[in-house]
Amino acid sequence: MQTIVIVGGGAGGLELATRLGNGLGKQGRARIVLVDRWPTHFWKPLLHAVASGKLDPQVHQVQYSAQAAEHHFQFVCGEVTAIDRQAHCIDIGPYCGEDGVEVLPRRTLHYDKLVLAFGAVTNFFNIPGAAEHSLTLDSVQQAEIFRKRFLGSCMAASSHGAYGNQAQAVVNIVIVGGGATGVELAAELNHTVQTLARYNVHSLDPARDVRISIIERGERMLPPLHPALSKRAARHLRGLGVDVCTDTTVARVEADAVIDSTGRRHASDITMWAAGVEGPAIATTLGLPLNRLKQIVVTPGLQTEMDADIFAIGDCASHVCPVRGAAVPPRAQVAHQQAMFLAEVLSRPGQSGLPNFHYRDYGSLVSLGPSKAVGVLAGSMTGREVLVGGLTARLLYRLMYHKHVMSLHGFMRMAAETLSHWIRTKVTPPVKLH
Repeated sequence: MQTIVIVGGGAGGLELATRLGNGLGKQGRARIVLVDRWPTHFWKPLLHAVASGKLDPQVHQVQYSAQAAEHHFQFVCGEVTAIDRQAHCIDIGPYCGEDGVEVLPRRTLHYDKLVLAFGAVTNFFNIPGAAEHSLTLDSVQQAEIFRKRFLGSCMAASSHGAYGNQAQAVVNIVIVGGGATGVELAAELNHTVQTLARYNVHSLDPARDVRISIIERGERMLPPLHPALSKRAARHLRGLGVDVCTDTTVARVEADAVIDSTGRRHASDITMWAAGVEGPAIATTLGLPLNRLKQIVVTPGLQTEMDADIFAIGDCASHVCPVRGAAVPPRAQVAHQQAMFLAEVLSRPGQSGLPNFHYRDYGSLVSLGPSKAVGVLAGSMTGREVLVGGLTARLLYRLMYHKHVMSLHGFMRMAAETLSHWIRTKVTPPVKLH
């Protein structure tokens, strides 16, 4: 019986493991193994909501062990440290608990087919001080670090004005990168500040004492989207009091400021770097062709170019779309489609030749706070681009997450979780207060 190992339990990896487990695993035709460094899964497009305190990650996480037991695959907790392509083995480092004590030793796992789905990490573009003085949104843990620092900064500034002899302090937040992550985080933070004030967590004036800035190198916010949507998003952010800086290049990052190429100093108590992604360090150790962003170059069938037994999907893979003539973007919908494709391919071992993966762009949606969103529906869904906003865009944005949950648990479980989350919003504050 062949062993299929999937490294990385993100949107694509976990869905692939679930689909293969429900098929090959349940039928006893293959051993399906998912490896991830964390014990739980969280849908990455919602990390900005964790950072702002809007979502409690423990409520929305999926426990890999539970998912594995329910869907006929095995979960191994640990970080992959090396891959031996000749021996068809991966090395998994020791897993340590929160106290740093080793729980699981170093292990070796054999594979017949290997799927790399370990995602991407923040790209600092070699900007001096960026890695040292910026926070990122690569994981739930990093989102929680930002949330706690933001909450602490607001409380400290409030205390400074209330109990000290000096004037009320100001909290400065600088977000580098005007893509979806940066825009969504800025909009949510504005709501968070107002909610914290309403619950008397701080006594700051949200409009005066908390200053949020976005620095974008391009000429507009949300560069991949339609210019009309970019303009609408920028106008909405400015209406919230966010300082939107376009055509601005970061020269260096300091502990208390971001310096742009003109020499302007953007004061910053917390700097969030959301300016782009690249492949993780392990990608450079595999001896496989990479693009300039350290993503693994794959064939039209999602195989790596130098090893037919290794596939790559999601943000860690570089797949050039023949229609677009460019690599598909690092989006959750890409990982979802690739997981569906590869589940079909791996479920038919021994077939002569692999079919080609074809990406279908259904558009993009961006949240602008609790009740607003903008987006564009495109490609095969409509045959042309359709701009959406208001309630329609907000409902479609929420449906994206529900679709992801349904791909993992089915319709009934998704409906039950949606109802339970709605009930929870009626008995808990809109954001985490501690």
